[in-house]
Amino acid sequence: MDLKDACLFRYTGNTMNIEIPRDEEEKLIEELEKRTDTEAQRIKGYLGMPDLSRTKGSPLYDMVERVKNVPLQKDFDIIDIPEIVPASISFDLFNFEADHPARSKSDTYYVDEENILRTHDTVFWYYYLNLPEIKERIENKESLGTLCYGKVYRKDEVDRRHMNVFHQMGGWYLVPDEEKTLTLDDLKEVLSEIVKSVFGEDVIYRFNEDVFPYTDPSLEVEIQVDGEWVELLGGGMPKKSVLKNMGLTGYNGWAYGFGLERLAIASMKLPDIRLLWSNDERVQKQLILGNTYEEVSKYPPALRDISFIVDKRFVPNDYFDLVRDIADDLVEEVELIDKYEDDEKFGTDKMSYTYRITYRSVDRTLTNEEVDELHKEVEEKTNSVFGGEVR
Repeated sequence: MDLKDACLFRYTGNTMNIEIPRDEEEKLIEELEKRTDTEAQRIKGYLGMPDLSRTKGSPLYDMVERVKNVPLQKDFDIIDIPEIVPASISFDLFNFEADHPARSKSDTYYVDEENILRTHDTVFWYYYLNLPEIKERIENKESLGTLCYGKVYRKDEVDRRHMNVFHQMGGWYLVPDEEKTLTLDDLKEVLSEIVKSVFGEDVIYRFNEDVFPYTDPSLEVEIQVDGEWVELLGGGMPKKSVLKNMGLTGYNGWAYGFGLERLAIASMKLPDIRLLWSNDERVQKQLILGNTYEEVSKYPPALRDISFIVDKRFVPNDYFDLVRDIADDLVEEVELIDKYEDDEKFGTDKMSYTYRITYRSVDRTLTNEEVDELHKEVEEKTNSVFGGEVR
């Protein structure tokens, strides 16, 4: 299939909107539909969740619009890429070490042995540079500017600041080497504009050195919130080796990426990431960038501990997913509070884990009966899925 013919191109002013075809993704989803295992059901559920960065009325949508309109990048191309991508593109092309944790099935959702739910939006580099129209621009020594945004997926802990489905936005700007060499100061200029577009002209921010697999040098941006520094954005200068991995030589530039939720939480001082998904009108009307969120009500938490003995091959991140599957948005936090081994008591291949689960709704008070019912299911699934002996 000719990629140029398959892609959808639309123009909004000087901005070219590009939609990469999802034929391969659709085939993989068809295979998922045939499966009945827990992981397949979980992945299908995550793919079916709305993309808040494209949902009008969401503060994530408003943030994307603000970033699009930053003067230094308002005419950049915008690319929409698949949510299921080859692991080789996501990791190999971006210089992730062979033993990098992100490659493991404990950190990343594998649709099959070769394809994953995208873990970072930077994979747009590959799709963009492989478009025939962009290759033609490169032959003509034109500069290239691109933005990409949408859902990404990572196995993660459960707390008020983290979800395994979240949203990222990234951008880059490349110029021919013979034209000029961009520097970190050029990147700092655009990042400053982005921070001010979200938090206002009076925001206090700073740049720190950082390290990423695909940029060098690299930096992070922090802003001051209530006297504390909060990390928001990361970026740097794309490594020549990474660009070469994707068939591009003779260019240099800057790139950045950030989690939309992180900026939204800082902008509105949200106490819980789940509020961004709430359908409660009392919550929704407050979800405006720059508006300080006020609790609609203080619903009490319900705490339950669970201890179990399980095979040492047990992966804690898989347990977070199990609790999410059962309690969904009624779980606020899953905290590992103890783990130990006792060869004489448990055997050499077993270990004891204790988790504290905080059940709490963002819009109502949970009854003891429904919490007990949820927790009983967690205990049953702990045994049936992981072979855990609940104590």
